[in-house]
Amino acid sequence: MKTDIMTIKEVAEYLKLTEKTAYRLAAEGKIPGFKVGGSWRFRRSEIENWIDAETNRQKGEPEG
Repeated sequence: MKTDIMTIKEVAEYLKLTEKTAYRLAAEGKIPGFKVGGSWRFRRSEIENWIDAETNRQKGEPEG
């Protein structure tokens, strides 16, 4: 069953990151997530929106 809520492991797999990196990015507020009982959770739609925003932001940066 496909759900809109993902765990740290699922978001790490989705973004092709290690769990440690996903946790660090979440803790720093760099990827959108929230905690439930001390465990990170992520809405798939918010992660997809974040990917789109990051892609657009990077396209707007001058190449260096």
